[in-house]
Amino acid sequence: MKKDTKASIMRILHRCIDRALKRVSVDKTYRPFHEALLTKKLVTASAFERSFSTSFGQGPIEEISKILAISTGAESERQKETRVNVNKGAVDEIDRILSALRSGDSSPNWKKEQAKVLAFTKGDYVQRRVLSDLWIKRGTVETFISIKTVKPNIDQTEIVKKDLLLLKAHDKKYQTFLGLYYNPGGADRKDYNWSVPSKIFDMVNDDCVLIGQEYWDLVGGKGTYTALLDIFGEVGEETREQLQKLGH
Repeated sequence: MKKDTKASIMRILHRCIDRALKRVSVDKTYRPFHEALLTKKLVTASAFERSFSTSFGQGPIEEISKILAISTGAESERQKETRVNVNKGAVDEIDRILSALRSGDSSPNWKKEQAKVLAFTKGDYVQRRVLSDLWIKRGTVETFISIKTVKPNIDQTEIVKKDLLLLKAHDKKYQTFLGLYYNPGGADRKDYNWSVPSKIFDMVNDDCVLIGQEYWDLVGGKGTYTALLDIFGEVGEETREQLQKLGH
């Protein structure tokens, strides 16, 4: 990874930690029962973890992803707005697909769903707006990624499926993905165990789903996931002394 890319990512992480530390330091809430049971240090550490999770949310993930994509020579934007022109029959088919998935009347299958939507080629066309969390262009290939929390709810997941199908209906050459920046179930795709989005996507087999290493290596190239973990560890070493002072 390039030095300037690494430095930019480290700055983002330091900002997230600084914001989390500031929030915890000004929180003077007295928790006598928590501290008696868990110790003050553990209670403070727990408060910091929650605060850091708030700081290290959607925005930093998108920004780090954009930095990594650009470092590979690609063009990249966050919150990319795309006006798509889609066959009216395809729009209605997308609604039918989502309704059947939501009700449990059908099982997710990305390849079959694409084929159904792309079969509509005659009739009127309508315009729709799609907002993608991350857009990457390498050469003539455009990639659109909806980045969600690693445990998305059903409504968020349904919106992602709709957006991906609308983009495909507009241009079947578009690469479209649901991206989760880590896998809460384990190292492998098959370990993903949050059941909610599985009503809308086949989280194990759909090739439009990127989880953890798959996501980062697509954005920044092979080895990016491991390199990122190393950077996080390095920033952790630099800030550990500050964190150890919490609760004293």
